[in-house]
Amino acid sequence: MPSTAPVGAESAVAIWHVAGESLARARMQELISTADSAVRFEGCEFDGADFSRLDLSRCEFLRCSMAETSFFAATLVQTRWQSCRGREARFEAAELTDAVLKSCDLNNTSWRRAKLSSTHFDSCKLTGANFEECAALGLSFVDSLLICAHLRGMSFRRARLQGLDFSEADLSGADFRDVIFAGGSLRDARLKGARFHGADLREADLGGLKLVDAALFKGALISTQQAAMLLGELGISVA
Repeated sequence: MPSTAPVGAESAVAIWHVAGESLARARMQELISTADSAVRFEGCEFDGADFSRLDLSRCEFLRCSMAETSFFAATLVQTRWQSCRGREARFEAAELTDAVLKSCDLNNTSWRRAKLSSTHFDSCKLTGANFEECAALGLSFVDSLLICAHLRGMSFRRARLQGLDFSEADLSGADFRDVIFAGGSLRDARLKGARFHGADLREADLGGLKLVDAALFKGALISTQQAAMLLGELGISVA
């Protein structure tokens, strides 16, 4: 049964727990205006709801469904998202500073012009997600799928990229200087104008890379096997 209750009533500020509800905008506004602090949503359904411009700072979302939900220009500072399903959700112009998203299905979501300072994605599905024009200082991804994602001009400089699948992603103009790829894939990614000087690409899947793109990797470190693959594009075999 759906339930709403304060958690930690012994503390000065209670954390409200909402479980199993289907919420639209009016109910969400009621909750955040009534609760003394942040709200923890567990197993709730927000599909198609409009939460644009609401202040949901420090709220927690556990196993919630938010397909096609709009968080346009919402304040989502220090929020926590665990095992949520949010295909085609809209986060355009939202502020997610210090937010953490773990094991969430966020395929085809839009994050254009969002503030993603120190935002952390861990084990998330972000196939087709659009991150264009984001303020992304300190943004990090770990073990996440970014297949066909739009990441034009994004800076990953000096980061350690663990298990990121950029297959067929648009990485035009992206900054990968001094990056370490710990696994992951750049297979068939669009790399026009991307910078890789000082990057360690030895553990990355570079399948589909053409020799004409090799100049992009000037100053990068690749393996003998990867070099042989590039030469193979010219029909040259490495013994």
